[in-house]
Amino acid sequence: MNTEAVGRAYGPHEPYEVTRVKIREFADAVDAYSFAHRSEEAARAEGYADVVAPTTFAVVIAQQAEFHVVTDPEVGVDFSRVVHADERFTHHRPIVAGDLITTTVHVDAISQRGGISMVTTRTELVDADGAPVSTVRSTLAVREEA
Repeated sequence: MNTEAVGRAYGPHEPYEVTRVKIREFADAVDAYSFAHRSEEAARAEGYADVVAPTTFAVVIAQQAEFHVVTDPEVGVDFSRVVHADERFTHHRPIVAGDLITTTVHVDAISQRGGISMVTTRTELVDADGAPVSTVRSTLAVREEA
């Protein structure tokens, strides 16, 4: 692992279009049963502009951005040796159908101990106006070769 990658930023990346179908599919996958994840009427009744995504939906968008770090040969992540260690979300507002979300991912830390490298990234999700939507912090544990 190249610790000199700390401080690098990747992006902004092509916008991710949030759709009702993607929200419903994710809600089904994580057993989120609120009607606001499926019905525009129910979402509007709860005060949302459209169908609202479960809070962990941001990971779908963030992981696409994190792919740029994982595949950068200068960082040195061997994805076959990766275990997802941690994921944290700071939401600035809910994600709703119709959002166009742009991401920039930052390499915040790389530490090494006991044959494991810990790579921590921070992905900033912003809407079409550049307003913050979510911040996703992710830590990957990368086992070194034997």
